[in-house]
Amino acid sequence: MKILCISDESDPLVYSKNIASRYADVDVVIAAGDLPLKYYEFIISSLNKPLYFVFGNHNLEFLSQFTSNVQPILQYGYTDGKMQLYPSFGGEYADGKVLYNHKHNLIIAGLGGSMRYNKGKHQFTEREMFVRMLRMVPKMLFNRIFRGRYVDILITHAAPMGLGDDTDRCHQGFSTFLTFMQWFKPRYLLHGHIHLHDMNANRYHVYKQTQVINIFQSYILEDPKLGVKGRSHGV
Repeated sequence: MKILCISDESDPLVYSKNIASRYADVDVVIAAGDLPLKYYEFIISSLNKPLYFVFGNHNLEFLSQFTSNVQPILQYGYTDGKMQLYPSFGGEYADGKVLYNHKHNLIIAGLGGSMRYNKGKHQFTEREMFVRMLRMVPKMLFNRIFRGRYVDILITHAAPMGLGDDTDRCHQGFSTFLTFMQWFKPRYLLHGHIHLHDMNANRYHVYKQTQVINIFQSYILEDPKLGVKGRSHGV
């Protein structure tokens, strides 16, 4: 399986007229937040591939359309007192969910947002993030029983604590993600939030049975063991 992973900043190689030819063999797109929905729409319309995403702590103008009972479809609404047309969108919102892609036999879970550092949207304390994880447990237990593993990929925005995070409160990682990896053994944890402008910066960490990858801007993940029917991943 080949996955185009994106986060935080647009990549000129992705946001290009050559995207269809450059990424023609991609099976799935995964986004770890802080990117505008119009960027996702461009990718979906260009590649015609499923896109799974979580929100980060920026570009949150349409967050309520996914976290409320209002469906994220083409509609009129108000933002800051001004009427505007919300964009139509074909991506799969994975934040706080456990989703199964039947075509590729892929289980994806999502826990977006950052550590709480001010009164902004989509920020969580450690306790709040842990509770969000617990709400996902029933579906992951179902997967373990009927699909042979809990989850294949966890998408987060923030990093796990001590694995590629930073020291300031905003960019501090969550210990909840360490617990998630220990309990549910995803093959990958894909995150953003930590910008890697240094080309030599390390994207990779390993925790227990999980590969942790910072997918800042863009990253191609290739793994022949993902998306194989009849195979139990990460167990």
